Amino acid sequence: MSSAEQQLQRPQNASVSMMVVLSSIAMLSGFLVVLVSQLTAPLIAENQRLAIERALVQVIPGSVTHKAFYFKEGGLLPVDESASGESIYAGYDADGKLLGVAARAASQGYAGMIYLLYGYDPACECIRGIQVLKMAETPGLGDKIIKDANFQANFDALDARVNMNNLSLVNPIVTVKQGTKQHPWEIDAISGATISSKAVGKALDQSAQALLPKLLPLMQQLRQPEAPE
Repeated sequence: MSSAEQQLQRPQNASVSMMVVLSSIAMLSGFLVVLVSQLTAPLIAENQRLAIERALVQVIPGSVTHKAFYFKEGGLLPVDESASGESIYAGYDADGKLLGVAARAASQGYAGMIYLLYGYDPACECIRGIQVLKMAETPGLGDKIIKDANFQANFDALDARVNMNNLSLVNPIVTVKQGTKQHPWEIDAISGATISSKAVGKALDQSAQALLPKLLPLMQQLRQPEAPE
């Protein structure tokens, strides 16, 4: 082989070697991402479960036991390993009486998605409380949806009645300018955190509009004495 041919082959060999190294690095990186995801998934799931358990006590006042259900074939079934879809949570007192139902809701806030758990009280047909599960709102502004007592008071008995046709809420849940609330289905916004306040109202309205019309006809399944474990 001539020296000219050797000089031409060396860059080609170098390129091949570089491609092999880069491919190996990419494969290793992919493997590590998958490995880390698999190792951390159980921990993340457990943290989410604990966060929901803590929130359930707040959004279903007086509840001491809770049971998760999911919708299947027009009915409600206890959550198990074969469950698919979003879960709802029934809360019971010490005597096994149904006190309320909790569900998750989410909407886009100012800095990212706001994830909530809210409680529905069938006795008053109202939302009794909310707990923020996750958000990225601005400290001192958007996070007032957690800390502001006046804002939290909106959810002492927020009207969520379903109409006679059982198709939607009688009145959509809306967020209004601070100090202008006139109706029990309205949320008084926080001045300086209007976007976050509206995100909470939108999340609750979207979830309640979708959930409650199909849940109310099935409430007796949740009231059965054997429902709580």
